[in-house]
Amino acid sequence: MNTRTLTKRPAVQLPTLPRLLLLALFFLAGVLLGQVLSGRVPDTTGDELRRYLEDYVRLGGEGAPTAQTALSALVIYFRYPLLAFLLGFASIGVVLLPCVTAAYGFFLSFSVCCFTAAFGVDGVLLALAVFGLRCLVTMPCYFLLAAASWGTSAGLAAVSFGRGRRTAPVVYGQACWVRFGACCLALLAGVCAELFLSPVLLRLMLERILG
Repeated sequence: MNTRTLTKRPAVQLPTLPRLLLLALFFLAGVLLGQVLSGRVPDTTGDELRRYLEDYVRLGGEGAPTAQTALSALVIYFRYPLLAFLLGFASIGVVLLPCVTAAYGFFLSFSVCCFTAAFGVDGVLLALAVFGLRCLVTMPCYFLLAAASWGTSAGLAAVSFGRGRRTAPVVYGQACWVRFGACCLALLAGVCAELFLSPVLLRLMLERILG
């Protein structure tokens, strides 16, 4: 009687470093696209941004952050890293994670270019005051989570579209949750710093630029 042992094929995943490099290329493509498209923004957009920031300086007082401000900061800090983490639980993440990474780079680049268009060279320092702390915290967390999620979503895609071949199941081990927890702690620390430090830095920079 012939017996045949069935072996499970391991889910094929790229190592972490190549995934990081590929995601960085998508991010860079988004940055370049944001720079190109920002040149097509009407000049009135820069004037509106300038008036908005002037009103911010006039009306902004020294006070404790409100619940609405705190909620806004939480959304801003968690949106991309949390989306990257959740896409690791779906096979469609293989396609969506590069798109999300490119969108991240695009909107960041587009926003910075709007500041430079409105304020010239001083807009670079102003953009640094607005986005510097945020990027310092969110970007490492995003790429750390996105690179891992891209691997697990690729494993899920191999299971879903394996054409009948048996593949090893995708396992979300302790390292996955430790990574996510560490990123959440870093993001929460960034939110606290954003609420108390960024308004002060932005106000000082605006007073310097706008006189």
